[in-house]
Amino acid sequence: MSRIGRTPIPVPEGVTVTVEGRTVTVGGPGGTLSRQLPGEITLRQEGSSLLVERPDDQRHNRALHGLTRSLVANMVTGVTAGFVKELEIVGVGYRATAKGPGELEMALGFSHTVPVRAPEGITFEVPAPTRIRVKGIDKELVGQVAANVRGLRRPEPYKGKGVRYAGERVVRKAGKAAK
Repeated sequence: MSRIGRTPIPVPEGVTVTVEGRTVTVGGPGGTLSRQLPGEITLRQEGSSLLVERPDDQRHNRALHGLTRSLVANMVTGVTAGFVKELEIVGVGYRATAKGPGELEMALGFSHTVPVRAPEGITFEVPAPTRIRVKGIDKELVGQVAANVRGLRRPEPYKGKGVRYAGERVVRKAGKAAK
């Protein structure tokens, strides 16, 4: 049995979980998230916790057991606390400015500024011109938006300039050797 899959998911006060057919909906103070359960995996509520169960030990069901438990647990965490990804901008003249809760304008060394618009449910914060926070209740969407912003100017290996995750270590290469 999957060690992750069999762990019950605690449901805090103020969070409602409804399972209708193959769809699980989690609502809380942060908002509402919905997801289709994969395969033959079932979800049942027992007191103030959720249990993810699989019908048998087939390889496919074993693979989906822990995954489904993690996805539902992330939904519960998202509607209560939310998720944040922090990005750093490194480079002379590289900066970000907030144009609104869901809009950024970034100067990344191009001849023009790069506008970034967040999808619904995602907000940007710019605490400093070289730091960006991507916030939201959907963990996958927060991670994807952060990856898209990072992809606008990935950190290059020679000077380390570009957009990187906070705390990301960029492996530097040596430049040309002088004769």
